[in-house]
Amino acid sequence: QVQLVESGGGLVQIGETLRLSCAASGLDLRYHAIGWFRQAPGKEREEVSCLRWSDGFIYYGDSVKGRFTTSRDKTKNTVYLHMNSLKPEDTAVYYCTTDHPDPNSRGNCGDGYWGQGTQVTVSS
Repeated sequence: QVQLVESGGGLVQIGETLRLSCAASGLDLRYHAIGWFRQAPGKEREEVSCLRWSDGFIYYGDSVKGRFTTSRDKTKNTVYLHMNSLKPEDTAVYYCTTDHPDPNSRGNCGDGYWGQGTQVTVSS
């Protein structure tokens, strides 16, 4: 059974930093992409980042480029989202997600498994 367990969300002030973690189990990440989406109240779900485990390539959404980075710990099967210079508009539920489990349909985060989400609130 595949599980994605996020942690690290919370309430921070403008300009502060936060690190989210996503521990994956039941899935061989060597053959997948894994990353982060977010959804704020009343807004469309937005892709934040997507890491291709095989070669480390990372996609970032335009709204977070230069402020957020994604890293991984291969020994822990864990991916991280390092969020710097946080703004009120970063307030959202952040979800860890993978690409599609079908080997013929892989590559795009958001098409496969999802975690339960973790709330990030940036207070002004």
